[in-house]
Amino acid sequence: MAQENIDTATSAAKSAESSNDGITAFFTEDRINSIIEWAAANGLKLIAAILIFVIGKWVVGKIRNGVKKAMEKKQVDPALVSFGSSILYYMLMIAVILAAIQQIGFQTTSLVAIIGAAGLAVGLALQGSLSNFAAGVLIIMFRPFRIGDVIDAGGHVGSVKEIGVLVTIMHSPDNKKIIVPNSAIMSGSITNITANDTRRVDMSVGVSYSDDLDKVTDIIKDVLKADERVLPEPAPQVVVSALADSSVNFHVRPWTKKEDYWGVFFDFQKTIKQRLDKEGVSIPFPQRDVHLHKVD
Repeated sequence: MAQENIDTATSAAKSAESSNDGITAFFTEDRINSIIEWAAANGLKLIAAILIFVIGKWVVGKIRNGVKKAMEKKQVDPALVSFGSSILYYMLMIAVILAAIQQIGFQTTSLVAIIGAAGLAVGLALQGSLSNFAAGVLIIMFRPFRIGDVIDAGGHVGSVKEIGVLVTIMHSPDNKKIIVPNSAIMSGSITNITANDTRRVDMSVGVSYSDDLDKVTDIIKDVLKADERVLPEPAPQVVVSALADSSVNFHVRPWTKKEDYWGVFFDFQKTIKQRLDKEGVSIPFPQRDVHLHKVD
């Protein structure tokens, strides 16, 4: 056992001696002199590069904060403030890093070319993501819709919950979470259903040809007037729109606040039916007469 401990200690001593020999071999007198000469020749440049990076980073931070405060003072959308200030910061920091590297003596032209080639390769590989990113920038800049709006875009209808750089998240009327790529939204038409404070409710009512049309008009207007959600201005429109096969059709177009749209629409259907029945006005429905002929 003692002999094993002695052998282990001897082996460790030899390993340490070998390591010291390797370090000594690396730091030869010529190599040390080369390091000293490089430090003497480029020490000031290295210090200057460090100062450029430190001071440049401080200045860029001040510029970002100043731009951010200016945008917030002008009440720019918070999403655009965060996104714009971040893009500006990273662009300026790239310029600072290139200036610091050039101060040391490296040729930044070759570095820029390498970065450009790498960026092109990454861009080709992430073509779909970049198109979503570009579309996200356009959404954030031009704001065709905001969080909380109900929109019809990208083949989906829903309430906007989040506007991201790559995707937009919506909740459907039956509370499904819909994640839509920004490129799909910007590549087609966008209908912002709740962008305006008021909406027109388009409805139709059909009555029999034997009914008094003026009386029906007065009944419809009376029903609309009794609903407090219907706005007096613009005035509701009640007109005869078509002489159909089995009915005379009215277009009924009241205006209401956007949050009352569906309430007015559904309640009117029930109320007008009850009121027309009470007034003795018939609402025709498709019928078919069948005649049987006896053949001898």
